[in-house]
Amino acid sequence: MMLKRKEKTGEIPSLGMYIHVPFCSTTCDFCAFYQERPSKKGFDLFFNGLEREIEHFSQNRSFSTIFIGGGTPGLLNSEQLERLGGLIHSQNLSDPLEWSIEIAPSEISIEKLETLTKAGVNRISLGVQTFHPQLMKELGRMHEVETALQAYSMIRKVGFSSVNLDLIFGIPGQTLEMWQEDLAHAVDLQPDHLSTYCLTFEEDTALFIKLSKGKVKLDPEREITFYEKAWDFLPAHGYQQYEVSNFAKDGHICQHNLNTWAMNDWIGFGPSAATQFNGIRRKNFANLEKWAQQWNQAKGVEFEEFEQLNAAGLAHDTITFGLRMNRGISLNGIARKFDLPLACFKPVESFLDQLQNEGLVEKNDFWRLNKRGRILADAVAREMPVLS
Repeated sequence: MMLKRKEKTGEIPSLGMYIHVPFCSTTCDFCAFYQERPSKKGFDLFFNGLEREIEHFSQNRSFSTIFIGGGTPGLLNSEQLERLGGLIHSQNLSDPLEWSIEIAPSEISIEKLETLTKAGVNRISLGVQTFHPQLMKELGRMHEVETALQAYSMIRKVGFSSVNLDLIFGIPGQTLEMWQEDLAHAVDLQPDHLSTYCLTFEEDTALFIKLSKGKVKLDPEREITFYEKAWDFLPAHGYQQYEVSNFAKDGHICQHNLNTWAMNDWIGFGPSAATQFNGIRRKNFANLEKWAQQWNQAKGVEFEEFEQLNAAGLAHDTITFGLRMNRGISLNGIARKFDLPLACFKPVESFLDQLQNEGLVEKNDFWRLNKRGRILADAVAREMPVLS
């Protein structure tokens, strides 16, 4: 099934590229992403598999955003980063192009950063998480706070056009005062973008085990106060909130995020990477060897997950992700995008009317969750009716 969606202007929506670099030298207590310990064999498998996967799924549309995540992409040395850049440049790339990479503070060097900027990377996301050493230990992070500050200084010295800092709240032992200090410290550094994530207890993580044993406890009311602190503090200091967890200075909203939340297409390369393309949503095997070796076999490609999509399902996802964004959603616009009759959206409109009556939603040209509603964004998504 081919879902060729075009906007009213006739333009094909943006196409994103995601590359999952699975290597990590240590596992943070909160991390549930697929990862492998670095090794020569692992690096060889990764690059050989990546070359074949990119060649296999090469297509004619141009990529407008690139995001390299992990794992810890910064574990790659300069030569490997250069090789990765060459593979990306083998594809059709738009101009201008937003090209992001996640970096862990302990894996940065000037040489690596210069290699990245020469390749075309123009956006860095630095995983600071917190500026409090005791909280860093609670997260199982191995870098020191000073290491994160030195890494940020190097990034600025090399000169990337956009820099994001990741911060986490809801850490065991973290007080509201400590969270405000983290926010203030981040603002003092003047990054271009800030992502503020509530700590989640994913299964198969060290933190989840502590939770199941009663060593740490969930406190939703406390989490709300952390959310509200960031939502008040950061806009007052020049960072406009554009999504529940994301804030940016003018001109620095993450376009890769917007592309994904709008349910435009993206192609994921690497073990465990997800793809949404031409009416298909799929996920690669979360196993480096299994993912890599299938490219050497004559039989067809297999995936860990594979789902055919329809326009109604994509429109539903666009609504739930769109309501996480401060600008909200236009049901008319979504209907046009997916070529659906407005009558399909009647259950959704009735649900939004109900939320408006409960004081959770505002409406002018767009439906948008207000501050109280954004606190409940996950619950709203779970309750959102399917399109009729």
